[in-house]
Amino acid sequence: METDHKILNTKKVTLPVTGMSCAACAVSVESMLKNTSGVADAGVNYANQSAWVDYDPTATDLPALDKVLQSIGYGFILKDDEDEVIAEQEKIKLDHYNGLKNKTVWTGILAIPVVVIGMFFMDMPYGNYIMLALTAPVLFIFGKDFFVNAWKQAKHGKSNMDTLVALSTGIAFLFSTFNTFYSQFWHARGLHPHVYFEAAAVIVFFILLGKLLEERAKTNTSDAIKKLIGLQPKTVRVIRAAVEMEIPVKEVQLYDEIVIRSGEKIPVDGKVLSGNSFVDESLMTGEPIPAEKIKGAQVFAGTINQQGTFTFSAEKIGKNTVLAQIIKTVQAAQGSKAPVQRLVDKIAGIFVPIVIGISILTFIIWMFFGGENALTQALLASVSVLVIACPCALGLATPTAIMVGVGKGAENNILIRDAESLEKAHEVNAVILDKTGTLTKGHPQVTDWQWADYVGNKDQHAAAVSLLESRSEHPLALAVVDFVKENSGSKVEKFESVTGNGIKGTVNGEEYLIGTLAFLAKEGVHIDPVLDKRAVSQRQAAQTVIGVSLNKVQITLISIADQLKETSAEAVKNLQEQGIAVYMLTGDNAQTAEAVAKQVGITHYLAEVKPDDKMKFVQKLQSEGKIVAMVGDGVNDSQALAQADVSIAMGKGSDIAMDVAKMTLITSDLLVLPKALKLSRKTVKTIKQNLFWAFVYNLIGIPVAAGILYPFNGFLLNPMIAGAAMALSSVSVVTNSLRLRGTKL
Repeated sequence: METDHKILNTKKVTLPVTGMSCAACAVSVESMLKNTSGVADAGVNYANQSAWVDYDPTATDLPALDKVLQSIGYGFILKDDEDEVIAEQEKIKLDHYNGLKNKTVWTGILAIPVVVIGMFFMDMPYGNYIMLALTAPVLFIFGKDFFVNAWKQAKHGKSNMDTLVALSTGIAFLFSTFNTFYSQFWHARGLHPHVYFEAAAVIVFFILLGKLLEERAKTNTSDAIKKLIGLQPKTVRVIRAAVEMEIPVKEVQLYDEIVIRSGEKIPVDGKVLSGNSFVDESLMTGEPIPAEKIKGAQVFAGTINQQGTFTFSAEKIGKNTVLAQIIKTVQAAQGSKAPVQRLVDKIAGIFVPIVIGISILTFIIWMFFGGENALTQALLASVSVLVIACPCALGLATPTAIMVGVGKGAENNILIRDAESLEKAHEVNAVILDKTGTLTKGHPQVTDWQWADYVGNKDQHAAAVSLLESRSEHPLALAVVDFVKENSGSKVEKFESVTGNGIKGTVNGEEYLIGTLAFLAKEGVHIDPVLDKRAVSQRQAAQTVIGVSLNKVQITLISIADQLKETSAEAVKNLQEQGIAVYMLTGDNAQTAEAVAKQVGITHYLAEVKPDDKMKFVQKLQSEGKIVAMVGDGVNDSQALAQADVSIAMGKGSDIAMDVAKMTLITSDLLVLPKALKLSRKTVKTIKQNLFWAFVYNLIGIPVAAGILYPFNGFLLNPMIAGAAMALSSVSVVTNSLRLRGTKL
């Protein structure tokens, strides 16, 4: 039925689709939806297992569309609750993985005895019948999907690796079955009836094993979304009609007055009405230092209140919060990448029709010029062509190199979650680095503690400062306490926190003021000119400075910063020497960004960027034709990581960043990054070598199998020799892949 594309007042929705196992499935779903009455347009995202439908609600509805899809073996997940949708998708994905795992295990159990009999005990009584009984379930129960997918591809006039597997194993099985039951056909013609059950069984096992390894990497793809959703609390306390009550977060209304206590997560976006506190906003900014919140300040869903209690007015709720937008864009970015169209599939699309054509042509030529044994020779030659073109070496070319590459990565602290990232990384020509936790250590530390010349008993004063800071709620106080470590033996006699400025306190009868130099000056403290000059230079180097006075006289200056990792500058230099453009993005201020960029040798950087700004910058570079790798460690990097061509998380970063990223550097040493890119280059080189040798074997083997040498020297390749040659090519591919183990990174 033709769709009317002039439908007005349509409604566009995006829904998860179940049952899609290949790109051809996506084509079927899209075609069916587009040709359904009441649908203006539709599209399917196979990578994200979802479809969008633009339909007229007066002409059709979602249950009706679901019924349409069910008629061809697919369906929609029609649930309103996002948690339920994710749970359903996770269940489907897990069931698929477990099913594939069971198929692979049973295929291996059945294939091993077939190989043993076929290679070493081929003359044992009833051997052929035993191999037939064991191979049949391998192909038609556990390997059924290869034939189903090949048929789906054929219906669209296409072919891929599944086509080649189905064709070669199907022909080998049918030929072997014929030889098992009608061996006299060949004996009467003076030929031995060989069987190839072991070749068919082994091919299915190896290809299933490769698919299992790929699927294993995909089983956790929704973990990042689940954890992002988990950042929002389930319930919230609101004040309505002067009564404080606890309600589900879904019931929060605009301008509700919400109460937040120490340690609680903020449920929605809003503006502080009363109270003050420090809030960990690393979710949004990536910065380790919590932001101070006073009346009028903005707060965001998913961020965590550190200390203090405050109330705020809900200004953005539900899907309008910044956190909800992060979740939405991560989902979109993860699904926006087209499914990996493997080089092998591309080659198979051309190779399969050629092989079939050669096999048919071989049969025809032998029928015309084969003399009295024309039919026998035609059958043998055409089957030999199909057997020797078997995809074992072709199928092993990529997975064996990937498996060895992944293992090599693990040895070098590079955790690789999927083959796509390992194959893609060698093309990277632009690397984006997050600042905090990637280039820097990710937490504030005391970098300099300078005393005035006239101060004695420095250890005693340092202990007093540490003791007072241990009472402070300010996020930088902990850096001072960690630096001094020793603050016992004294007692705080008075303590007062001056919000936004510093603290006042008395220890051992002496009055200390700790805070900004402006705060000290306001309190009438004499600022030491040498320390004041030092403060200016430290601020220019992106350090936060804290002054300390004793009885109204400044005695010391403490500098605090998130320090660079020791190897960051060397790693950046290494990348630049490889011709890779390096960029730095940070939510920190411009002065700090400039100082850090200068120290590590980065000329391209952006400061004060929000999470979606990072993603947009990745898109900008991609629009310029660059292959982009994003390296980050925080929730605020998750959108950019999902969008990037290659996503790399720092191992000591947030779980969400590691779930979104396809590679994780287990160590915090950034020098591992250039090694990861080098490993990709070496792995891809090995894959190409494997494919080259697999095809050289086919280029030589197929013409010989077709009988090209017969007119010259009477040589006709026996199918058994063709099978042995196929096995030898597979061994050469595996051996070449294993050479990766000795590669130096």
